[in-house]
Amino acid sequence: MTKILVTGGAGYIGSHAVVELAQAGFQPVIIDNFSNSQESAVAGIEAILGTAVPLHRIDCGDAAALRQVFETEKDIKGVIHFAAYKAVGESVAKPLAYFQNNVGSLLTLLEVMKEAGVENLVFSSSCTVYGVPDALPVTEATPTKPASSPYGRTKQMCEDIVHDVSGAPDNQIRTILLRYFNPIGAHESAKIGELPLGVPNNLVPFITQTAAGIREKLTVYGTDYDTPDGSCIRDYIHVVDLAKAHVVAVQRLLDHKASDTVETFNVGTGHGNTVLEVVHTFEEVSGQKLNVELGPRRPGDVPAIYADATKAEQVLGFKTETSLADSLASSWKWQQTLAK
Repeated sequence: MTKILVTGGAGYIGSHAVVELAQAGFQPVIIDNFSNSQESAVAGIEAILGTAVPLHRIDCGDAAALRQVFETEKDIKGVIHFAAYKAVGESVAKPLAYFQNNVGSLLTLLEVMKEAGVENLVFSSSCTVYGVPDALPVTEATPTKPASSPYGRTKQMCEDIVHDVSGAPDNQIRTILLRYFNPIGAHESAKIGELPLGVPNNLVPFITQTAAGIREKLTVYGTDYDTPDGSCIRDYIHVVDLAKAHVVAVQRLLDHKASDTVETFNVGTGHGNTVLEVVHTFEEVSGQKLNVELGPRRPGDVPAIYADATKAEQVLGFKTETSLADSLASSWKWQQTLAK
């Protein structure tokens, strides 16, 4: 089986990507330092697959340790790079940590990939690179504007680094940048899902924890945006759909079908929902009434953003399959499983 290295493979999106890679016939190899993930995710992956998955407990910023992984595993054909800090609000409070971790780990990875002769990279980018867009939906040609948070800036910097490296005379690495939107939901088995450490930064785990009684209330940040109900608009994509997009991207690189050394794709549903719509939909599918508090705007938040997903459908042959209601139902099932 073709080996694919998955950095951050025990994280929320990474764990689902590992499952989809294995089920598509690849041999995933996980790297994770468990700074923002839990080892129980690896147990969940292996329970779904019925087999062990190679795991290396290292930091992607450690070049020596990363080199050892490439030497030990041998014949790695591609890398999916998830490993990064990812919370918009936290990045506003801790910008240095975000620049050091997110940008530094990519630099180290690119250096070691080049040394090892590994040519294929799928990079986990984000819709935050668009900043506050002038028009919606955003396409891959939408100009990137100043990011609203240090997290978004790290993704912009990483994309710039990838483009600069691809333009170097000795570059051998081909990259697909996947700009994705807001992943939610959990695997249908409820053996893996979103596992925030401490207080959740993302909307849906805060919703499910509030419904489960772990959190006293859910605060909706901002009710005066220029949106149908005043709350922010986001494009919520089921995490399994998102994971499948990474498998498609890896296969495109391995099949030498990429049209350039760097290709960029939006990965979203192509539809936006307000925060309050998500709250009300969750209440409908779960039968749980949430204690909701309306609060002020939160620093770093973009008022509204959702994808034009046409390019991914036409070029990658990828399209999301899961509805908002079904995604939220899977999140609630996962939360109930955690409670047990």
